[in-house]
Amino acid sequence: MKKIAYIEIDTHAEIAQAFMDIMKGSQDFSVDYYFSKRIKDQINHSDEAVFLSDSSMILDQLKGKGYDLVIIGTVHRYFNTFLAVTKKYNTAIITHNLNFIKASKTDLMKSIFKGDIVFRLKLWLKEGLFYKTKVYQTSRSLFVLDEALISERYKFLPLFYTRNFDKTKNEGLVVVIPGGVSQKRRDYYYIFETIQKLNTDQSCKFVFLGKASGQELKQLENLSEKLPENIEITYFSDRVSYKEFEKWMQKADVLWCPIQQDTEFFSMKETYGLTKMTGNLGDAIAYGKLAVFPKNYPSKIDFIIPEKENAFEQLMVLSETPFDLYAAYGRKEVQKKLEQFLMSLL
Repeated sequence: MKKIAYIEIDTHAEIAQAFMDIMKGSQDFSVDYYFSKRIKDQINHSDEAVFLSDSSMILDQLKGKGYDLVIIGTVHRYFNTFLAVTKKYNTAIITHNLNFIKASKTDLMKSIFKGDIVFRLKLWLKEGLFYKTKVYQTSRSLFVLDEALISERYKFLPLFYTRNFDKTKNEGLVVVIPGGVSQKRRDYYYIFETIQKLNTDQSCKFVFLGKASGQELKQLENLSEKLPENIEITYFSDRVSYKEFEKWMQKADVLWCPIQQDTEFFSMKETYGLTKMTGNLGDAIAYGKLAVFPKNYPSKIDFIIPEKENAFEQLMVLSETPFDLYAAYGRKEVQKKLEQFLMSLL
């Protein structure tokens, strides 16, 4: 049995969870997980080997364990630490922002003074920001989680599978908008305006499945007071628990994902579907839902549906459209692909 170390001491708990879920019960691999406290607190784990870690501990923790492969879930900080890891081990990095990876030292220097200067200076002076390029170059493999981002340099890591759960018929239409309710990466103002203008007798519920705060929270509060009885919105002012998220994703008739195509990471432009993956893609696969994306989103996947002019009518039609992702994205199928892929790296 081959041994893997999976490290996530930075950001992407949801991807660490996805890797843990799909690798459970593997006959070919045993995996040790090294999580920071913040990540560990967000993960559902039972029998897995999970170790509390941070940038000061991880090198010592990996010593003498004989890992065949070390996977780093996020390299957005601790560059000096991760460079040491990539030099010592057969390492693969899951990549999230491809323009950030390509950025030169000059680009990085300019970006330091465009955002959270104190934090970015810390990345530069204490965490080896300028080793960023060496980390990615020294790593044996770079992974992407969206097949649209595959290139000679970036290999597809199949992680997301469709879960098997009992589907219940809703009394009215249930539309779920997954993700943090922030205008930065999704056009929530457009969603609010569309719901406010609805003229229908149909009973429907719109669920904003992510924490709302600031201006977006105020608008949701105002919107909920103005809607007729047949139209309801559900929203959250605190972080949505895994249990709550799963409940609503299972209930959803269709997903509505108002992704803003252009976004930024470290003050550098990134484009969803071209240089960056949206988590809504994994959401759609995991819960076997059709998802309506903006019509300019570049996707050839058949369950990602370009939005039409009358979005509400489209959502209604899609909620009644039969389809099945389980055949292509069932757990056994995806686990087999993942194991074959990982074995090819050893």
